[in-house]
Amino acid sequence: MATNGSDHPATDFPRGVGAPATRALAAAGYTRLDQLAGVPAALHGVGPKALRVLGEALAERGRSLG
Repeated sequence: MATNGSDHPATDFPRGVGAPATRALAAAGYTRLDQLAGVPAALHGVGPKALRVLGEALAERGRSLG
């Protein structure tokens, strides 16, 4: 898994998505925001704040979590 120079996977997730959620998403194979469109909002290791931030970022692109 590629990283951004630290222990965080390289992603395009918005600021506000914490490191634990980012790692959980990357472990599940998600590293790009657009990959999350249509994905159920019950993702193991991704808390309510991260889901809200991701949902808002997807909404700005006219997309949503599943």
